[in-house]
Amino acid sequence: MSDSFNTLSHPGGRYLKLGILNGIVVTQNRNRDVFKGDLLVEDGVITKLGEFTERVDDSLDAEGCIVMPGLINCHTHVSMALMRGAADDLRLEEFLERTFAVDARRTAEDIEIGAELGCIEMARSGTTCFLDLYYSEDVIAKAVERLGLRAYLGWAILDEQHTTQKGSPIRNCERFIREHSDSQLIKPVVAPQGVYVCSDDTLIAAKELASRENTFCHYHLSETRHEVYEYKRQKGLRPVEHLAKIGFLTKGDVAAHCVWLTVNEVRELARSGVSAAHCPTSNMKLAVGGVAPLPEMFEEGGGVCLGTDGCSSNNSLDMFLEMKFAALQLKSSRWDASALPAQKALDLATIDAARSLGAEKEIGSLELGKRADIAVVDCRHSAMAPTTSDNAVANLVYASPSKAVRDTIVGGEFVLRGREIVGVDEEHIIDAATAAAQKLLSE
Repeated sequence: MSDSFNTLSHPGGRYLKLGILNGIVVTQNRNRDVFKGDLLVEDGVITKLGEFTERVDDSLDAEGCIVMPGLINCHTHVSMALMRGAADDLRLEEFLERTFAVDARRTAEDIEIGAELGCIEMARSGTTCFLDLYYSEDVIAKAVERLGLRAYLGWAILDEQHTTQKGSPIRNCERFIREHSDSQLIKPVVAPQGVYVCSDDTLIAAKELASRENTFCHYHLSETRHEVYEYKRQKGLRPVEHLAKIGFLTKGDVAAHCVWLTVNEVRELARSGVSAAHCPTSNMKLAVGGVAPLPEMFEEGGGVCLGTDGCSSNNSLDMFLEMKFAALQLKSSRWDASALPAQKALDLATIDAARSLGAEKEIGSLELGKRADIAVVDCRHSAMAPTTSDNAVANLVYASPSKAVRDTIVGGEFVLRGREIVGVDEEHIIDAATAAAQKLLSE
């Protein structure tokens, strides 16, 4: 997987040494070490932690800041940032009707500007990597590479009678994978939409494509009670049970939502090596009526990570808020303030997320030899003061510090520096996105 990551270089091919100095370093390593010190990046890779004496080409003073692994958003629809606020406070059926109607009118230009807007929001809130599910991922890939984030882009696959895509979704996905197999920032993924629009033949074709192309499947699963019970009425089995029966569940897959699961289904996902991408904000906003059974997933050894879902159902791509809401929702619903501690919530958005993507040897923590995907959070911001090494993790989860993110680095390259987006005209993108959304929503 290492060749899917970028390196840090100066124009002209000269490699750059970057020193990040004097920060509170939240490593997320095996021991979850937190220390005051420095970090050295060479060729986009972390080569020193603690004090170092090497001369550097560039340095970043992180005094009074937390230096942490970049956050990883394991389920979103990034280009739907253009649809923020398009379908609020509606019952699920009305929400879906409104969202699908707007989405069907979108052009390639709408999708690209929406993806640029979403990438800017993620960069500004410390997210360095995300897993997406959508069509036209080739268009989205252009925006991602322009902004410099890392992305796992899943091309939506569904039965041809249910899609608005031109041509065969499975062949569209296959073409996208092969066209982006050498990308430094993009990892193509196979994304069967969900059991409600995918026949068994489509699901197995998606699984076989993922196997041939050495990637994984990402899909929606058991998000609502209606979805589960309607599927059981049709098939005689709940979704996870049926997917297990047909041999679809595969180690390394990531299933979004996973709210309406029985304990046996939790065990089946864990046995199969399928991770659950928990999306608490979206689930609460759409009132799906349940809470994903995270404690049972942890007990069974299943993989768990966090996602925002898209901006039409969340309105935000802020993973700091996702950590906070995941912890608070579980504490409240289980009547147990220790149900999801801050440290575990941070794990779900960093090292556990990387493990769910099969990338834990590359990203998700600040360790020697790992890619320099880093967020720097200014603890002198009023929303984060006072912060010390002792309360740094708790503040990251409970203080909602996205507004305090100062720098975001992907593979050693600055995407956000000193609160300024690097390499693109942020104001132009916002103006273009606003104009496109107004046109789209007025039709």
